[in-house]
Amino acid sequence: MQDINSVHGIVERWAQQEPGRIALVEGERRWSYAALQSAIEAAAAWLTASGVCAGDRVMLVCENSCAAIALYFACTKLEAWPVPVNARLSDREIEEIVAHCKPRRIVFATECSTQAAAHAKRRGAAPHQLDGVGTLALGALHESATPEPTEADPQGNIAALIYTTGTTGKPKGVMLTHRNLLFVARATAEARHLNPDDRIYATLPITHTLGLTGVMLGSLVAGAQVHIASRFDPAKALAALANDGITAVIGTPSMYAMLAEYAKRKGTIPIRAPALRLISSAGAPLDLATKATVEAAFGQTLHNGYGITECGPSISLTALDAPRNDCSVGRLLPGIETKLIGGNGDAGELWVKTPGIMKGYYGAPAETAQAIEDGWFRTGDLARLEDGNLFIVGRAKELIIRFGFNVYPAEVEAVLNEHPAVLRSAVVGRQANGTEEIVAFVQLNPGASADTAAIADHAAARLTPHKRPTEIVVVDAMPMSAGGKILKAQLVPTLAAPLRREAA
Repeated sequence: MQDINSVHGIVERWAQQEPGRIALVEGERRWSYAALQSAIEAAAAWLTASGVCAGDRVMLVCENSCAAIALYFACTKLEAWPVPVNARLSDREIEEIVAHCKPRRIVFATECSTQAAAHAKRRGAAPHQLDGVGTLALGALHESATPEPTEADPQGNIAALIYTTGTTGKPKGVMLTHRNLLFVARATAEARHLNPDDRIYATLPITHTLGLTGVMLGSLVAGAQVHIASRFDPAKALAALANDGITAVIGTPSMYAMLAEYAKRKGTIPIRAPALRLISSAGAPLDLATKATVEAAFGQTLHNGYGITECGPSISLTALDAPRNDCSVGRLLPGIETKLIGGNGDAGELWVKTPGIMKGYYGAPAETAQAIEDGWFRTGDLARLEDGNLFIVGRAKELIIRFGFNVYPAEVEAVLNEHPAVLRSAVVGRQANGTEEIVAFVQLNPGASADTAAIADHAAARLTPHKRPTEIVVVDAMPMSAGGKILKAQLVPTLAAPLRREAA
C-alpha cells in the first residue's frame, strides 16, 4: 500500500480488493470495507451539499463511532480539513477551538454521544438523519470562513487539525498532513505486526492522534477489524476481550490499571482473553508498578511506546520479539532520528526528526518556529538512551531543581505508584526559599486507606533525600484528559484548600 497518497485511499484500496471484509464493529453494527466506503461517499456528498469545499475547516464534535470515522474520511476526500474534537470537552473548550479554527461547518455525531447532542442543542444545530451513516446535527454555515489553499502534492494537504489538551495555556492546533499520518500508520502497523486477521479494540479517542493514527488508521492500513468503543468502560472492555476475539489492545497506563483493578474486584484474574496477542501502552508515562500489575493480570507482556501529537504521534515502540522488564519506550521507528540537547548527566531534551512531523501550529508561525529548527522538533521531553533503547525521564518544563539537584517527577511518581494503596500520582514543583519543593498529589485505590505519613515513609525508603516529596496531598480524583493524561495544571489550585492538605 506504499502507493496510497491519502488516508481515505486506505479504505478505497481495501474496498476494491476485499469489499466484504469487516472494517468496523460498533455494538450490533458491522461495516465491511465496502460499506465504510459507501458511508464515506454519502457523507462527502452531504458535506458538499452543505457548502463544504476544499480547504474548509470542518469541526467534528464526536466520540468514537462509525459515523465519526465516515465523516473524518469524507472530509479528507473533499480535501477539507477535519478538526476532530472530543464531545466530552466543556462548552468553554469547544468555543475556544471554534474561535481559533473558524470552521466552515460544525458537525455533531449525536447518535452515540449525549455530550455531542448537548453541544448541538446549545449551538442550535439542525438534526439530520444521513442514510448509511447515522444521526447527526449540522451547525450553521460560517459564510465568512476563508478556505486554506490546497497543495499540488495531495500528500501535503492537511489530513487532521488536532487540538492539544492545553495543560499549560490555551490549546494549539496541530496541522498533520496525509504524509505525516500515512507514515505513522504504516510504521506502527508494521511494528505491531498487524494483519487482516487482527481485531483491534479501539477505545482511545479518534479526536487525539494516538487513537486516530496509531489505532484507527494503523489498523485499517493493515486490513484489520476495528472494534469501536465510544468511551472506556472496564466491564465492557473485559467482555469484549472474552467474547469478541480481540487480538490487540492499545491503551494508556491508566486504562490498563483500571482494567486490572476491576478484574481483581470481580475475581476474574487472570483476565480471560483467548485471542489476545498484544497489549501496548502509550499516551502517558508507564511506571513499573502499573506494568507489573497489568502483566500479572493479563499473563503477558505490556509493551510500551512513545509519541507526541506534533509528530503524528508515534516515535518509538518496544519490539514484540524482545519483551522488556523495564519502562523503556523502545527503539525508534524506522525513518526517525533523535538527538539529546543540553541537560546534565546522561539525560537531555529530546529532539526528533521524522516524516511524521507536523506542518506547523495553525495560525501560529512564531510558535511553529520555536518548536521546529532545521527539521528537528523540540519535544520538551527529557530522555536518555541505553543501547539504542529510549527512556523518557520527564518533561523539561516539569523538571524540579531541588538544592541544585535535578528531580524528574516521573521517577517520584513511579515510586509513589508502587504503594499498594495508591492508584495514581502526580508530582509538581513549587518555588520556596530559593529552591523548589516537591508536591505530590496521590489518588488512592477504591476502598483503600493510607495516611500521608505512611506514603511518605514508603517514598523515603526508596528515594534519596532531595527526591522525597516535601508535601503529599490526597485527592479524591485526578483531573484527566480524554487521552488518559493527568492534567497537572488543574491540580495546583487545590493547594489553596486547607482541608485537602496534609504535611508529609
